Parts: sequence; C-alpha cells; structure tokens
Amino acid sequence: MSEEIKVLINEKELDERLTEIANQINKDFASKEIILVGVLKGAVTFMVDLAKKLEPTIQFEFMDVSSYGNETISSGKITINKDLEVDIEGKNVILVEDIIDTGRTLSYLLDYLRSKNPANLKLCALLDKPSRRVVDVEVDYIGFTIPDTFIVGYGLDYKQNYRNIPYVGEVKL
Repeated sequence: MSEEIKVLINEKELDERLTEIANQINKDFASKEIILVGVLKGAVTFMVDLAKKLEPTIQFEFMDVSSYGNETISSGKITINKDLEVDIEGKNVILVEDIIDTGRTLSYLLDYLRSKNPANLKLCALLDKPSRRVVDVEVDYIGFTIPDTFIVGYGLDYKQNYRNIPYVGEVKL
C-alpha cells in the first residue's frame, strides 16, 4: 500500500481516553454484568482494549454489519452479515462501534437491538464524525470527535488494510 498516513490520535491519547470511558462505564454499571456487542471488524481493537479496563463481569458478542464494502463512503444500504448468538433480553448491553459517520448503521443497529428487549442499551463509539451525520443517534460514551477525513488504524481499515496500526491516522488518498 502506498497511501500516506498522518497521525491524528496517538497511542497515549487513545489509552488515556479509554481509561476515562472505562471509569465511567464502571461507575454506571457497578457490579452488574455487561454484554459488549462489538461491530465487526473495526470495533474489535477498541472493544478488547476497553474491556481490559472494565471491572464488571463482561461477555463478548459480535455482529457483522456492512454499509461501506470497499469504498470510503457509506452506500446507505445496511446488511447484517452476522447476528447475535446470545439472547440479550433483560441484559445490560453496550454496543461498541469504531466510528459514527452518517449514523444510519448505528440507528438501524440500535433499533434492532432494542427490539430484543435488553434491560439497558448504551452506545460506545471510539470516534464521532458529526459533520457527516444524516441520522441522529444518542451516544452514551464517545472517545474523540474528529473532522470529516478518512481515517485508518486502531481497527479501522482502508480496503481491509491498516487495522493493525496502533494509532488513528488520516489517510491521504
């Protein structure tokens, strides 16, 4: 790959913000079990690092949803490729996402998960790009607000590459 990548959020900033988010979740869910539902593939790195800082009993669950394909702009069409494998009725659920862009995917997912009747449903996103919002979504825990730029690293990709970069970087296409 020959794309130029500029550091937007470094490793230290990521770790410090994750600690702050985890502290808030620990306070909000003291002594309660939580199911973290990670949206594949981008949220995996964020979810794992966040879970390491959480005190309540944690379960992992994953969903695979697509709206981008191999493009840099969302198609707007949302497809569930992998659904939940556990029943979340009456459970405390935190949906963990890498980035909120237009809000379409998360709005769809939140409605879908609400239909499964969890006791609590919260949204935790590493990155928020409000300038691109088309559908409003309420975010309970947010890492960073970023400008309208295409980013990679820390789980986010460009054509399935760069997920392993330990920071969030802006791609110069």
